[in-house]
Amino acid sequence: MTIERDVARLAALLADPTRAAFCLALLDGRAWTATELAGHAGVAASTASEHLNRLVEGGLLTERRQGRHRYVQLANTQAADLLEAFISHLGPARQPPTGLRAVSASAALANGRTCYDHLAGRLGVAITDAMTAAGLLDQSDGFAITDTGFSWLTGELGIAEADLRSTRRPLARPCLDWTERRSHLAGTAGAHLLRSFRTNGWIKKIGTGRAVRLTTTGTTALHDLLAIDARTLGLA
Repeated sequence: MTIERDVARLAALLADPTRAAFCLALLDGRAWTATELAGHAGVAASTASEHLNRLVEGGLLTERRQGRHRYVQLANTQAADLLEAFISHLGPARQPPTGLRAVSASAALANGRTCYDHLAGRLGVAITDAMTAAGLLDQSDGFAITDTGFSWLTGELGIAEADLRSTRRPLARPCLDWTERRSHLAGTAGAHLLRSFRTNGWIKKIGTGRAVRLTTTGTTALHDLLAIDARTLGLA
């Protein structure tokens, strides 16, 4: 199999609206049942099963079975990165959402959301900017957590040093934000940052999608940790 055919086969996995809908839903980082994904995409269970089989065989999704249920999720961070890159490449939406519910949902996603296992949207970019201004993150040549930043992650946020070091995944990596058109923090540090926000109750999920919002304690924490005025930025 040539590299050209491999690329074409990978692209073909997303060349169907139903499969694309499944993958985009799974960017929330959770494992979904086949039934949940079928309902989300508005297709029959048998149709969903056919599409999921193809995505699993193609390596974009992984699955496990528990009792009667079949759970699927994105295979790895590389799959999530690929999807986000696709979305970013599309540029701004050509057809803005219409209707109060659609407009509200779009605004919530732009304000703050999870991008697989890290924070994105205006919230994610604001945190990235604040970390850079505070000398915790160096963006001069890609993304790199500074020594001060490493101490901040392990001290202020209480992340175990071993959790940051015991992985071959980059500690910090830029991820182009498709709503802000700028990069936010991904990689191991980004993943543990999101985990800390969840554990401390600093963010709250909005509905069943990827959108999140700051809680009252989260607004205070952002100010104390990174001097971010969430209200001025429209995040609270």
